[in-house]
Amino acid sequence: MTGTIDILLVDDHQLVRDGLRLRLDSIGGFRVVGEASNMPDALRAIERLAPRLVLTDLSMKGGSGVALAREIRQRHPAMHVLVLSMHNNAEYMAEARAAGASGYVLKDAPATEIIAAIHTILSGGTYFNDHLKQVAAAPVKGHVTDRGRYRQIEKLTPREQELLRDLANGLSNKQIAVLHGLSVRTVETHRMSIRRKLDIEGQAELIKFAVEFFNA
Repeated sequence: MTGTIDILLVDDHQLVRDGLRLRLDSIGGFRVVGEASNMPDALRAIERLAPRLVLTDLSMKGGSGVALAREIRQRHPAMHVLVLSMHNNAEYMAEARAAGASGYVLKDAPATEIIAAIHTILSGGTYFNDHLKQVAAAPVKGHVTDRGRYRQIEKLTPREQELLRDLANGLSNKQIAVLHGLSVRTVETHRMSIRRKLDIEGQAELIKFAVEFFNA
């Protein structure tokens, strides 16, 4: 590799972005040219900054890292995407690869592995950990598996994804309504839509899924 490598960081946690920026800025040849906390902002930043590599979280507001990788592949086929994830799951890794990501690294991996992945990708290779633990999800009659729900979550609107995260954070319908300037009835309608799209029957199951999805 020659010259400075421009990198865009995409993660909905400021602390994570700060930590990644510190790591990358301390290494010669890397330059963090921008940050985004969600998919729409990331796509706008990509158009404006034209980074060579996008380092993105897997789960975030307003669209997943898989959806972002797919959009980048369609719009900027020469741009590289490295997914950072808390999900130690071969299924998710396979989805990221199929979407066009060039690599998949766990967030708790040492900094040296993240750097190694970036070097490998920018040298024309791919970086996928074939030893990621495969999480078995036994199908339940009448329901999709959690892995199926992960794929379905991209069907949710950005607003529905925000509300799902609010549920994971323990907010009530009234608190969510105040936070987003909505009526309680509108929030209830969004929750019903989310349950329908994810094939979830009860409110308790919906909250359980939200907590597990955003905190896995």
